[in-house]
Amino acid sequence: MFDKLTERLAGAVEALRGRGRVTEENIADTLRQVRMALIEADVAVPVVKAFVDAVKVRALGAEVQKSLTPGQVFIKILHDELVTVMGEPAQGLNLRAEPPVVVLLAGLQGAGKTTTAAKLGRLLMAERKKRVLLASTDIYRPAAITQLEQLSRQIGAGFVTVEAGEAPLAIAARALNEARRGVYDVLIIDTAGRLHVDEQMMAEVQAIDALVTPHERLFIVDSMAGQDAVNAARAFNAALDLTGIILTKADGDARGGAALSVRQVTGKPILYLGVGEKIEALELFHPERVASRILGMGDVLSLVEQVQRDVDHAQAAGLANKLAKGKGFDFNDLREQMLQLEKMGGVGALLDKLPGKLSQAAAQASGQFETRQVKRQIAMINSMTREERRKPAVIDGSRKRRIANGAGVQVQDVNRLLRQFLQMQKVMKQFSKGGVRGLMRSLGGRLPPGFGP
Repeated sequence: MFDKLTERLAGAVEALRGRGRVTEENIADTLRQVRMALIEADVAVPVVKAFVDAVKVRALGAEVQKSLTPGQVFIKILHDELVTVMGEPAQGLNLRAEPPVVVLLAGLQGAGKTTTAAKLGRLLMAERKKRVLLASTDIYRPAAITQLEQLSRQIGAGFVTVEAGEAPLAIAARALNEARRGVYDVLIIDTAGRLHVDEQMMAEVQAIDALVTPHERLFIVDSMAGQDAVNAARAFNAALDLTGIILTKADGDARGGAALSVRQVTGKPILYLGVGEKIEALELFHPERVASRILGMGDVLSLVEQVQRDVDHAQAAGLANKLAKGKGFDFNDLREQMLQLEKMGGVGALLDKLPGKLSQAAAQASGQFETRQVKRQIAMINSMTREERRKPAVIDGSRKRRIANGAGVQVQDVNRLLRQFLQMQKVMKQFSKGGVRGLMRSLGGRLPPGFGP
């Protein structure tokens, strides 16, 4: 999300390298570049001014500690001020209230409220063991209610069915009654997307708010909305007295200004980040981690948490035992590894959280591990027979043509997959012989050909 901002800030800091002291003279151009980087990232102008002024006050005259460069001192100052702008670490939803705790979602059209409602429900069920009921009052967008119903089934949450011609207020009232009768812990109400300048629609969401008296009023904002997000956040906060913000599509090609502006403009905390399309792709907002990513320092803690959460550890242990016993790595194993990779958002999404030059590899890796390619490779493996998956050596020319036809790809694609598999098989053989040390010795610090930049 912050690629361009990270690039510009890195250039600004580079100008300070080699200086023995941060002074008003040598920091003037750097601050100008920081200001331009933030404006280009769609950060609200008042926020930019306050941020740059705060950085200047702290940076001027700051003594360079032994073994540190001015660039490092300046990065520390930038990091601290970014954290200040984005607020305190999020603790998630405040559910300390008599159940059912009502959570109202509001925001602009297309911000991702419906998907976020389901993501939030899944997170509360999985991590906080709550019984969740979902309801949609969006009678205006075609299939909006059906979409939430399907998502509720997917996560195993309750859902409030809507009768033909039922008004939003009636739906909300009935949802609250169902939540009480069903002894649900949390009721999440998804409202229709509305422009903040639409007085009639804003009056409707205010009426729903007054009726259900939600414990949490969350503003759902698209990371790519730019200045529109700031204006909308201000209007929604005035209408609803928001309690928090969820930033969606944070994995997209966005400038990131909304993350730095919305909290400052509303004074409300950013609680969660939506980091992908999958139903699991919602994580707590940690300003210090986001600041580190903006400054190219990576977010290893989030990466570790993601691996711990998403990787099937029993399956990984099973593969390790299989290799330790000298049993060969086959296409069934490769398919499972690809599915795990896909679940975590792909190599690009993982490398993006690594610091410095490691994160720069993400752009190259995403070309080789792009979602479509991984899906094609999984489709090719699915087109193989059980014998072919266990014993790839039996795959001859006619079998390759059948596999290609079954997966909707060319024979060349099958040949490429086979070559990549052979390389991976060699790597796994080294692992079975010498463990991690043998594996690293065989790779020489590189990924196997065909499986990375």
